[in-house]
Formats: sequence, structure tokens, C-alpha cells
Amino acid sequence: MRKDLDMALVRAFLAVVEAGGVTRAAASLGVSQAAASQQIKRLEEALDCRLFERAGRRLVLAPAGERLLAQARRLLAMNDEVWSSMRTPSFEGEVRLGVPYDIVGSFVPTVLRRFAKAQPRVRVSLVCEDSKIVREALKSGSLDLALTTETDCGRHGETLRTDRLVWVGGPGGDAHLKDPLPVSLGAPTCVFRPVAIEALGKVRRDWRAVCEVSRMEPVHAVLEAGLAVAPLLRSSVPERFEILGRDARLPALPEFRINLYAPPGLSPAARDLADHVRASFSGRTRTLDNN
Repeated sequence: MRKDLDMALVRAFLAVVEAGGVTRAAASLGVSQAAASQQIKRLEEALDCRLFERAGRRLVLAPAGERLLAQARRLLAMNDEVWSSMRTPSFEGEVRLGVPYDIVGSFVPTVLRRFAKAQPRVRVSLVCEDSKIVREALKSGSLDLALTTETDCGRHGETLRTDRLVWVGGPGGDAHLKDPLPVSLGAPTCVFRPVAIEALGKVRRDWRAVCEVSRMEPVHAVLEAGLAVAPLLRSSVPERFEILGRDARLPALPEFRINLYAPPGLSPAARDLADHVRASFSGRTRTLDNN
């Protein structure tokens, strides 16, 4: 007898993958760890297979979980889109969204495409600047919503995901072997810049700046040419580049948060765009970490 999938169970499955373990997933879902574990167990019973396995201290996807992952993401996205289109009233006007350069290409196109379908009469004005500038613009009232990359989360903000800052180089490049190390550091307002400089200072690695802008096109150009390495969020690294591991002898970099700032008093259209941003991030996944 066929069993229909409970969307809450599918959402729990994706939350565990996204969070890297049941404990963090439970917090993001707003349930207890036991409840989240029970949801995964119910989904495994419904599908009659194991979705996760232990590899030492790490929680990894079992073969059945890997097969389910892509389908679960599509199913959840379709479910959210149907509910949004059927239950969300039609709005008019303009929403001003600020996004830093480092994540605009990775996340924003999907959000804007879905929002445009749901709210075709709302104009979205996209402003790309470093996170510090985006936060200042939001505070001054020149933006309605903001996505940022930060090490913490401020007032009226919510963390949508955490992601590791990693060193990136061109495929087969040797920039990481040079002394002093050539680095693309971003503009003075880039939040990654002081973190990378501090990390290099702790290991006493000499460096020199090669590219000091935050826009991704010139950063990618120097990487592709093999002229420098750069600190980037793992999820924003294009496939053509190489994430440098421990053998590159570069210092470890911290995790950053991708935050959404939706202050009180938003227009209905801005609130709906914020909901689309949340839904888009809930359907994306990353590599599993320790529980």
C-alpha cells in the first residue's frame, strides 16, 4: 500500500542535511532533538530505507538519502511555490533589497525568479554592496530588506545558514606557494578582509594585496589567471575554481552567517519577499558536518 510523504518529514530531512546534524536541525525547526529524530525515523519507515549513516563522529547521507536529496529539494520547492501562489495576495509597489557581492550570484537569482512569478506587480530594486554598507543603508531607511554575510547576527536579523570561509585558487594554480602570498582581499569595507589578514598574521605568513575590490568579476579574473588566492564562502565558489585544503598550508578561516534583516513595519510586499528568501534558503543544502 502506497504511503504519501508528509511534507513536515521531508522538511525535517532537508533541515538535518542543511544543519549538518539532528541537534542543529531541531533548533532551526523549533522542535526538540527527540522530535526531529522521530521525524527522520518516521520518514525512513515510510520509505523503508535508511537515509543517514554514521562515519565515525560524522553524520553522512546513506545511498538512499543521496537519491532522495535532489527529489526532496524539488518537492519542497514546489510545495512552497504552490502554497505561496495560492495563499499570498497580490501586491503592488517596490521593494529595495540589499545583498553583498559575495552571495548575490549564488542565491538571489532563484529568489527573484520565484518572487516575480508570485508577485508580478511588485518591482524589486537590487542594491549590491559590501555587508557593512548594506547594513548602514538599511538603518538609514534606503533599503527595505537586507541579506548580509557576518560573523554574528544583529538586531532584527535572523541567520538563514552558516557557511565556512575558505581559501580559493585557480585550478592547478600555484599562487598559494608564493612568498609573499598574493591575496585578493576585497575592498576596505569587505567583512572577509580583516578576518583573512588576522588569520595570516597568526601564522606569520607574509602577503601582498593583488585585488582590492569586492565585486566578483575582477576577483574571479585574478583567480582564473592564477595570480592570487581569495577568501570566499564555500557555497559561493564556482565549480571552475579549487578550494584549497590543508596541504596548501594556509590558515583555517572561520564560519560566517548569512543573515536576513527584515525590520518591523515592512510593507506586505517586502514581508512576502522576505518569506521567499527564507523558503529559498530552507531548500538549499551543504556538506554535512559533525552533529
